[in-house]
Amino acid sequence: MDTMRDRFAPTLTRILDEDPRVAVVLAVIGADAFGEARRRHPGRVIDVGIREQLLIGAGAGLALTGMRPVVHTFASFLVERPFEQVKLDLGHQDAGAVLVSAAASYDWPAGGFTHMAPGDVALMDTLDGWTVHVPGHPDEAETLLRHAVAAGDDKVYVRLSTQSNTRALPVDGHGFLTVREGRRGVVVAVGTTLDAVLTATEHLDVTVLYATTVRPFDAESLRRATDSAGTDVVLVEPYLAGTSTPAASEALSDRPHRVLALGVGRRELRRYGTVEEHTAAHGLDPASLRERIGAFLGRRTAAA
Repeated sequence: MDTMRDRFAPTLTRILDEDPRVAVVLAVIGADAFGEARRRHPGRVIDVGIREQLLIGAGAGLALTGMRPVVHTFASFLVERPFEQVKLDLGHQDAGAVLVSAAASYDWPAGGFTHMAPGDVALMDTLDGWTVHVPGHPDEAETLLRHAVAAGDDKVYVRLSTQSNTRALPVDGHGFLTVREGRRGVVVAVGTTLDAVLTATEHLDVTVLYATTVRPFDAESLRRATDSAGTDVVLVEPYLAGTSTPAASEALSDRPHRVLALGVGRRELRRYGTVEEHTAAHGLDPASLRERIGAFLGRRTAAA
């Protein structure tokens, strides 16, 4: 199966053909995949070189002229390194753009910590007005990219991953999907964590919600799920653990509730290893999730 990033360039090339307002801004990474698009649209495929601050600034400049820029590189170079430009050139000037990242969290362990950005969504949370999509399958990535580009002049962050669930679900760029219904707790699985969550909770009497659009946070769906499943909530996120805890707690602020936040830990793993080894080390593999979720919710969650 191809990856989300494999889908990115072909999908965006088709969008460039369809919409003369769209432009793509790159910083070397991914540029080879846009060779044909550059030949067809030489003025709308821009490579600024290894200059990440300029990458964001150029995107903002295009937005201010009425273009719809799609800006792409690794997450650590798209969100963390040029964060001041994201805050000022886009946010302060209220300029809309679509930021599309790759290799977030630990998708490329051999690249080392310089190429990891598990705190990207938490960092974007410090800014106002951003929509954040976290697809869990290449088909979903294609759908959500199209949603992002079509979102007028909004500010949108699309987080691509080399990891994937086995099948795509009909995401709409808005709310959570109910994948399984239960009575003894709610588990929110974000993006590529869904398969592991479903395996881990197979014999637990819990509701599983699937989230691919995490900002704005779908408070209504979470509240509706807790009406029948109770207010014990587990958040499983493929980035920094606890990123969505404030949003979940705010959604349930008028109800006594508990939240268990599972995700990428703060401790830096200094050995390259594999993606699977990093997943297990952060407790996001099915066995670890089963133990942690079961301990939090208690034996009473076992399905009859």
